[in-house]
Amino acid sequence: MDPTLFSTLVMLAVVLLFLMPSAAVTVYAERRVSAFIQNRYGPNRVGPMGLFQPFADVIKLFLKEDIIPTGANRFLYTLAPMIPVTTAVITVGVIPFSEHVYIADLNIGVLYLLAVASLSVYGVTLAGWASNSKYSLLGGLRAAAQMISYELPMGVALASVILFAGSLSVLDIVNSQDIWWNIFRNPIGFVIFTVAVFAEANRTPFDLVEAEQELVGGFHTEYSSMKFGTFFLAEYMHVVIGSMLITTFFFGGYHLPFAGYWLPEMSVLAKSILDIFVFIAKTVFWVFVFIWVRWTIPRFKYNQLMRLGWTRMLPIAILNFAVLAVILYYL
Repeated sequence: MDPTLFSTLVMLAVVLLFLMPSAAVTVYAERRVSAFIQNRYGPNRVGPMGLFQPFADVIKLFLKEDIIPTGANRFLYTLAPMIPVTTAVITVGVIPFSEHVYIADLNIGVLYLLAVASLSVYGVTLAGWASNSKYSLLGGLRAAAQMISYELPMGVALASVILFAGSLSVLDIVNSQDIWWNIFRNPIGFVIFTVAVFAEANRTPFDLVEAEQELVGGFHTEYSSMKFGTFFLAEYMHVVIGSMLITTFFFGGYHLPFAGYWLPEMSVLAKSILDIFVFIAKTVFWVFVFIWVRWTIPRFKYNQLMRLGWTRMLPIAILNFAVLAVILYYL
């Protein structure tokens, strides 16, 4: 079999067998970690240690009645939940799990990721508008403003990463970190990118799009049954994808610390297995950080959210890019 085709099939299997169930595992982990932080019991009824709780949730959502509001735009109302899930799945297409395990190595991989990330806002915005609900509409408008505001500093932070790799290929960016990870070479870009990923995933403290205390549930207030379940799945898939992106661009991807200095030569199979294990371990760590932050930091006010994005993060990201460009040009 052609090695390229084999690699593509392996990665497609990874998407189906890892990404989808990882959302359910993340839901369970969120409940467990939040219970630990709040000194209470987590899931402990369905299965040993509540391990089957995510499956019980899915069955419950399947059995719920699917209600469509009378004044809703039925086509867009039905289409909206599919968009965030689709964007999450196709994002994995350019993320390398190993030097030899990936779906595609695009020479414009970073542009592809930014383009796909900008599409997910359409699902949230369309859901808010098509539901014909004031709460949902406000949530959709907030989503549009929030994602536009934080895509800019995210893009500039990625541009500062490209300076070190000299390429828009995600695989080249990862391989440029075989000795020095970008978190050490570009710590300001790392902080800006991480904060922007939290905002793009609508996670606390940036969950103004849902904001149960003021918008009931935001853009998905009028959704029920598996349409709501699809939005729920998309949220946790974006947590996993965000963790993968932070790992890929700033935590060395599948590289161990300073691997270029001490890691011995290995066969392709052994190296691929080690790389995948390292990449998944780093991703799991960042999923934990997402959960940890949610149950530690309170939600921003909306004016604070906008001020942080436009008057703090964007100028700092541009300045960081300019300084790094000057230093790399002369050194």
